[in-house]
Amino acid sequence: MEYINLGKTGLKVSRLSLGCMSYGVPPAGPLRPGSHAWALNEADSQPFFKQALDLGINFFDTANIYTVGSSEELLGRFLKANTKREDTVIATKLFNAMRDDPNAKGLSRKQIFFELDESLKRLGTDYVDLYQIHRWDYETPIEETMEALHDVVKSGKVRYIGASSMYSWQFAKALYTADLHGWTRFVSMQNHYNLLYREEEREMMGLCQAEDIGVIPWSPLARGRLARAWGSETTKRNDTDQFAKSIYTKTEDADKKVVDRLTELAEKRGVPQATLAIAWMLSKPYITAPIVGATKPNHLTDAAAALSVKLTPEEIASLEEPYIPHSVLGFS
Repeated sequence: MEYINLGKTGLKVSRLSLGCMSYGVPPAGPLRPGSHAWALNEADSQPFFKQALDLGINFFDTANIYTVGSSEELLGRFLKANTKREDTVIATKLFNAMRDDPNAKGLSRKQIFFELDESLKRLGTDYVDLYQIHRWDYETPIEETMEALHDVVKSGKVRYIGASSMYSWQFAKALYTADLHGWTRFVSMQNHYNLLYREEEREMMGLCQAEDIGVIPWSPLARGRLARAWGSETTKRNDTDQFAKSIYTKTEDADKKVVDRLTELAEKRGVPQATLAIAWMLSKPYITAPIVGATKPNHLTDAAAALSVKLTPEEIASLEEPYIPHSVLGFS
């Protein structure tokens, strides 16, 4: 495993992060937002946590909304029993509603203080390494959000703060607001980025480079679409992931050309498609650590193998050539 500083901080993170959205036990009854039919229970998720540690991954990303808190609980219990707290980097997020209440959603001062304490209880730790806002809150002044985040850092409950998918002007405004008041600024951006969705290259990646922001993309394999030949296999996740259907089905003709190009190169190279897709991402100077989900043993080994694959400029150009502009996706 390789390690890299997260943005311009001194925090060292593995070049891959284990994304924990697929782990947890949904509450009884109809699935709530954040719960997924494909989620693995505690016994089934533990081998992937162990595999990540064995591969040298020290960076684990979850969120309060993932299986409505259960993901945090499973991750926290495993790490507490199997490794030292100081050896791991735990990232979690807040924004989405966790309960039925007018103040249950967003990034108000009240909500930030409450949800952080709830996440700490579930994770079984007294601090979070990276606390991230899951989305932009249009109903709360950014000044209120940034001051509250600054205060939880100063309290010792949070080491660093990060942001997730939003417009570049919003992220720039948040950074400016923090600088203007002398508050803690965001050190990372977790955004939607992969071979099938490269709109972040237009503005966000340049902003992150200029501001020394660590970039930790979600869905580096486009919900599995980059991991296999087009139309070759269906999975429970493919069949039930409504969010993926909402963001990838409108550009299928164009996306097929990208996947076909990736399949061709993978066969030529003799490596899994997932390995090549992540190797392409790691070739970008602005990428810190893609967030990789895993529900089969080969998912993490294929991702880790990407660290040893170096693509030529010609191969990179070939993979990128079929791409066409997409509508902005993943900000809500």
